[in-house]
Amino acid sequence: MSYSHLGGEPRESFKDLQDTFNMIESFMGYLPNSHLSMAKNPNLNEGFSALAGTIFGSKHLDMDLINLIALASSLSSGCKYCQAHTSHGANRAGVNPEKIAEILKYKESSHFSLSEKAALDLAFSAGVTPNASKKEHFVELRNHFSDEAIIDIVAVISLFGFLNRWNDTLGSKLEDVPKEFVEKELKPLGWKN
Repeated sequence: MSYSHLGGEPRESFKDLQDTFNMIESFMGYLPNSHLSMAKNPNLNEGFSALAGTIFGSKHLDMDLINLIALASSLSSGCKYCQAHTSHGANRAGVNPEKIAEILKYKESSHFSLSEKAALDLAFSAGVTPNASKKEHFVELRNHFSDEAIIDIVAVISLFGFLNRWNDTLGSKLEDVPKEFVEKELKPLGWKN
């Protein structure tokens, strides 16, 4: 997206949030424009940052799986901004670009384990509107994950449900770092989102 309905203020406009912004930037490699729009309501920005920190700090899921679930949820919802962020995040977590580029073919791909496929089945199904998750998803998830891990999987999907709506609605402008990752690393591999 090249437009934004709200936002565009530089990070220096939010002097009280610099520590939060620095923490986000150290984790992601850049400061997302979505945080600059959320900063217009500092309590929202703080609450969101705390929730995201809790979810990404899961003790039951690996960071690569968290990012793949986030990517699947964003692909399912159609949010291009979040797709770029989560593909870049997956790569930062150690997922190779070939695996990221194959996520839409995960069911047939040898790059994905059975447990990853079970998590992605739920993420793709729960990311659409109306929600298409079914009891069978949870039966399969229990073959691979504890109840606590399944709660964390649903938390990732839900967090990105919020972010997908937030960024698509506000037209958040994509930052250079994730944009360049998609252009240089994924598109040459046939990435179509």
